Amino acid sequence: MLGKQRIVITGVGLTAPNGNNLPEFRNALLHQVSGIERSEIRHMGMLPAGKCDFDEFKYQKKKTRRRGTRAGSVAIYCANEALADSGFPFEEIDKDRVGVYLGITEHGNVETENEIHELYQNNLDTSYWSHHHNPRTVANAPAGEVSLNLGITGPSYCIGAACAAGNIGLIHGLQMLQLGEVDMALAGGVSESTETFGIYAAFKAQGALGEHEDVTKAIRPLDSERNGIVIAEGGAVYVLERLESALERGAKIYGEIAGYHVNSDASDFVLPNPERQLQCMQAAMKKAELSPNDIDIVNLHATGTVAGDINECEAVSMAFGSSDNTHINCTKGFIGHAMGAAGALELAGNLPSFEDNKVHSCKTIENVDPKCNLKGLVNGDPIEKEVNTILNSSFGMLGINSCLIIKKYKK
Repeated sequence: MLGKQRIVITGVGLTAPNGNNLPEFRNALLHQVSGIERSEIRHMGMLPAGKCDFDEFKYQKKKTRRRGTRAGSVAIYCANEALADSGFPFEEIDKDRVGVYLGITEHGNVETENEIHELYQNNLDTSYWSHHHNPRTVANAPAGEVSLNLGITGPSYCIGAACAAGNIGLIHGLQMLQLGEVDMALAGGVSESTETFGIYAAFKAQGALGEHEDVTKAIRPLDSERNGIVIAEGGAVYVLERLESALERGAKIYGEIAGYHVNSDASDFVLPNPERQLQCMQAAMKKAELSPNDIDIVNLHATGTVAGDINECEAVSMAFGSSDNTHINCTKGFIGHAMGAAGALELAGNLPSFEDNKVHSCKTIENVDPKCNLKGLVNGDPIEKEVNTILNSSFGMLGINSCLIIKKYKK
């Protein structure tokens, strides 16, 4: 059990390569709409990328945006959208009692690369180096920018957890609410990864950068012809609060956090460990007091790398191979890999299943890898079924694993 205090989701704000709010994003997933296009990447040329097209100035002034970061602008947009969606009486709450907890994969790369680029354009004259560089590159910058934007004086910081970070931002928000540290949390994950050429160069050197003549097929999780990932940006921020608070104000409740777990592989810098992923999922189900057959949707991490997909599918097969109720989908084929935002975005894409009773498909897999042909895999059209539970898995480099279970709210 997670404890006596029940924590619920009452607001969702997001931007993804194929949608700038939850209804748009959900519609894109249900109708096989990709957000991946070719984009000019410094030093790398035209490459597949999942870039967002949201209004950076909807909630912040141009001067503030110039001082800040792309990740910060994503976070500000998503946090404000989540608050608006929740109907939370934000002006009435003591801002000391609001927390901001954002998962990130990395931060500072974009700003440092930009400064070095300007340096080389100006004969290495360091006087061109921006005095804004330090605040732009500290690890808490995206959460701090939300704090400045909304006047939040409670704890505001980022959680660095590689590509497991989106889930862990939500888990951290839950924990802080249950500990009584805050009365409302803005939690989730953000990414600005498409703005840094370094991440593209590194994945290319690793042989893990996806490509296809049809750019919408550049990332093909679970497909026998997959050849790597597509870098994406984006974010998803949730309003979390205690159940009694949500009920008292008559809030819409998207779902309740039922279970979670975080562990580490301690086995390799990059290659995932199926046994540790299995243990993570099983521990989350134990905390939620659910069996594998109680889980309606499993959303895979599924990045489109050869070894990563096979190892994850091995773990999922061990966990859910005996279940006749569980359906399995994945999201990165539509949007690319949004790094620290991935888990938070992928959860958002499945949340509406509690209302519309549909399980969105993977981006259509033309040739399912026999080693990834999971029981219950949704491939093609959405599946119609009653949905009461979602298990969302996210895994990251250095062997960090996270699993989050959301259930449909019932009295």
